[in-house]
Amino acid sequence: MREKVAKALETIRPYLQFDGGDIELLGVTNDGVVRVRLLGACGGCPFSQYTVQMNVEKRLKEEVPGVKKVEAIP
Repeated sequence: MREKVAKALETIRPYLQFDGGDIELLGVTNDGVVRVRLLGACGGCPFSQYTVQMNVEKRLKEEVPGVKKVEAIP
């Protein structure tokens, strides 16, 4: 599943980079929890949690069967 998540994140990355940010995949648990770290401008943005849940999590759930949740780790 990690490879599929990494591939899906590559489709999200350009949008984050456009705003001066990026995303790092930290891991995927056996129960479908994806752990990421937002970098650059996205890391300190007050809307970062919104970005993770409404954009990253939504996209990953659509593209990768088995993803249950996305957690942003500081």
